[in-house]
Amino acid sequence: MLETIWFILWGVLWAVYFMLDGFDLGLGTLLPVLSKNETDRRIIYNSMGPFWDGNEVWLITAGGATFAAFPVAYAVMFNGLYSALLLLLFALIIRGVCFEFRNKIDSDGWRGLWDAAMVIGSFLPALLLGVAFANIFEGLPIDQDGVFQGGLFTLLNPYGLAGGVLFVLLFLVHGSLWLALKSEGALQQRAGAMAKKLWPVLLVVAVLFLAFTLVATDLFNNYFKMPVLWILPLIAVLALLGTFVFIRQAAWLKAWLSSAVTILFVTFFGVAGLFPRLLPSSLNPAYSITIQNGAASQLTLKIMLVVALIMVPIVIAYQLWVYLFLGNKVTEKDLAYEEAY
Repeated sequence: MLETIWFILWGVLWAVYFMLDGFDLGLGTLLPVLSKNETDRRIIYNSMGPFWDGNEVWLITAGGATFAAFPVAYAVMFNGLYSALLLLLFALIIRGVCFEFRNKIDSDGWRGLWDAAMVIGSFLPALLLGVAFANIFEGLPIDQDGVFQGGLFTLLNPYGLAGGVLFVLLFLVHGSLWLALKSEGALQQRAGAMAKKLWPVLLVVAVLFLAFTLVATDLFNNYFKMPVLWILPLIAVLALLGTFVFIRQAAWLKAWLSSAVTILFVTFFGVAGLFPRLLPSSLNPAYSITIQNGAASQLTLKIMLVVALIMVPIVIAYQLWVYLFLGNKVTEKDLAYEEAY
């Protein structure tokens, strides 16, 4: 029972991370496309600035929960995905440094260097996260000893890359909508237009990825066994369609929230299809890491559950306060503050 509860929490933590950090990863990737001058770039930075580090907390929490609740899965994952995870870590470090270093020197060349680093530090995590989770959905070449029989290029298979493209597009739309919500004037119009252009591409890729998933994975087995689970992809589809409706209405908050729901339930769709496995083995199903053979002791799971029930609501309450308190649009006037990026 505790293993199942922690599997659900594991999926929720990753889904919330994708939902929150997704918009600033997408927005950072679109920085050179959406900005026309230094003012635009500073508005984009300041629309992400108060939130990005708080969003990263969910990545740390998801990773920590994997380590403590499912240590075997954590060990196998870092063994098999080590190169990809290391690239992800470096990219996230570079992105964090960009916020602090960009304005240290009053030079267009200096700022341009860190703007390029922001694009790389935003695009790579979005791509790598999609590649990593798509490979998990498809199954990793794990042998009977839990050793990954492959390398970085093993992960760059067609289905893995399709997952990477899907994640990038989800985050690009999400980021465009966030900027439309947080900006005004011409910048807001460009952000809204970008979301409107990207949405049909996202729809096509999502449909193709779903069809690819049916062929390349066994995620749908759980859905055929438990038809009630179909509500998860249904909500994802309705939210994706709703996002386009709200984009056409220029209802940016509703569009962003609908995009957030799409990301949440796309993640839930994959996680529900995995259950009870955490890391399926493509070599032999018997070699898969499951919630039974990959979990920590019952005592550890109980202690962690108590801590999670206390601390996670506090984190959620704090982040809600931050989003509400700093939810106003970023204007040129805000850039005059000393604390502004």
